[in-house]
Amino acid sequence: MSGLIEGIRKNKFVVFGRAGMDMFAGPVGTKSENAEMFHADLGGSSANICAGLCKLGSSSALVTSVSDDAVGRFCINRLQKYGVKTEYVRSVGGEFRTSLAVYESVLEDFQNVIYRNEAADFQVTDADVDQVDYGSFSALITAGTVFAAEPSRGSTFRSFENARKAGIPIIFDIDYRPYSWPSAQIAADVLTRAGEQSDMIVGNDEEFGFMAGGIEKGMDMARDLATQPGRIVIYKMGHEGAVTFADGEEIRTGIYPVTAVKPNGAGDSFMAGLLASIAQGHELRDAILRGSACASIVVSKPGCAPSMPDLYTLEAFLASQPSPTTT
Repeated sequence: MSGLIEGIRKNKFVVFGRAGMDMFAGPVGTKSENAEMFHADLGGSSANICAGLCKLGSSSALVTSVSDDAVGRFCINRLQKYGVKTEYVRSVGGEFRTSLAVYESVLEDFQNVIYRNEAADFQVTDADVDQVDYGSFSALITAGTVFAAEPSRGSTFRSFENARKAGIPIIFDIDYRPYSWPSAQIAADVLTRAGEQSDMIVGNDEEFGFMAGGIEKGMDMARDLATQPGRIVIYKMGHEGAVTFADGEEIRTGIYPVTAVKPNGAGDSFMAGLLASIAQGHELRDAILRGSACASIVVSKPGCAPSMPDLYTLEAFLASQPSPTTT
């Protein structure tokens, strides 16, 4: 585990995965079909993680492709606005398009409409990942969506090889989105392969259960993956908190209850808060709780990237909260 923690604490992350445009209905409580106004901002799991890291004082660079059009340029501009390095973001022509998510700040019958036909972010190539200066970063992060199609599947596995050669750890957010994959079996096989090559694996009970062939088998799969020396596996269980497997220990942590206005964005904010907190010197258990606090903050506000907390917001939230709870 020391090599993984050491890499995270150097606080320079290269992140693989998609950037997209989010459009969320306003005001809070308005269903998308009834909205007269939508707010636009950065979206996409990996882009959100990048923005969350930067807002908490870490350094992040995104490796992805966006469409060579106004929407792609919007995403690049928003990444830069949040402080994310974009030298490895490539614009692609033709009919490839940057992903669009249209959603609302509503919990009951929440709707998130995703447009990902001919997704530009799947066009990341071996040449794209080979130009990354891995030695200038201290850890690699990827979200599982990149593995759903070629050429980005193969190129991201290639980036794992490059990271290994450079001696930097690999952090994997399972992030299973069924609509992106050609079949459930391919997804289970590929995501398992990615997990087996990673130093930190973060996922929820449904994701581990899916990979294991049944939700009742997910905890055992997480525990088995954690038997690899130096690996950390975080098994999230929603309102029941999380179990972290590290160095033969099982660390159980709770959540910070809030009045949520939407369900999405929590996982991205958790990852950013976890890694930034480890980088700032917090012990693993405390860093997990701080990640959970970031997740709670994000679901209590509209949007994803714009609702990621900065360090001041996170500390103020923690100071106002009682001890985390489990159910």
